[in-house]
Amino acid sequence: MEKTIALLHTSFVFLNVEKSLMQMLSEVLSKVRSYNIVDDALLLDVISEGRVTPAITRRVCFYCMAAEARGANAILSLCSSVGDAVDVARNLVRIPILKIDDAMTERAVSAAETIGVLATVPSTLDPTIRLLQSKANLIHKQVKAEPILCEGAFDILMSGAKEKHDQIVLEKARSVAGRFDVLLLAQASMARLGDKMSEEVAKPVFSSPKLFVEKVRQLVEEL
Repeated sequence: MEKTIALLHTSFVFLNVEKSLMQMLSEVLSKVRSYNIVDDALLLDVISEGRVTPAITRRVCFYCMAAEARGANAILSLCSSVGDAVDVARNLVRIPILKIDDAMTERAVSAAETIGVLATVPSTLDPTIRLLQSKANLIHKQVKAEPILCEGAFDILMSGAKEKHDQIVLEKARSVAGRFDVLLLAQASMARLGDKMSEEVAKPVFSSPKLFVEKVRQLVEEL
């Protein structure tokens, strides 16, 4: 029987604006049936509340349980901001849920002791910092991760002004890079800036899409 993977989105950014992630996934997911679950109010609600509330957690859990009930063999969570809710959902379903930033954070804590975490959405920062710390704890390593907000950049990106978004993010990276061993781009919507940023600041820059796609490839092979 053909396997099915559900993709959970909290906005339309990967479907309508920054489409590179979906293009990368399309080749890997060609071996399975896949479909999108989109609640474009979820990220807005997390931003408005400033955290993942119990009500938001219930919604994420509902979508994951609904995907399992529909026959999905795995779920891909494509938003770093709802990582804490995904941790709860993992206890409620029998199928694997991959977070978009799992592989990236594992690689970053293995490579560095001081990490600058850049994000364009405030609500992404705390979950990413916690995930880095949990990954570091698994390998018994002390890591210092500092949140850095590129204020206003996400709204600018969603309006279609990619160049302005990129300028804000790169300027922020240049201003803080000297304090860290590596920089980490907490959102996949920033990932295309990774190579350019690394060249400009002369530091390694970690982002999620390529590492995530490799995790998805492994998952597909194991299903």
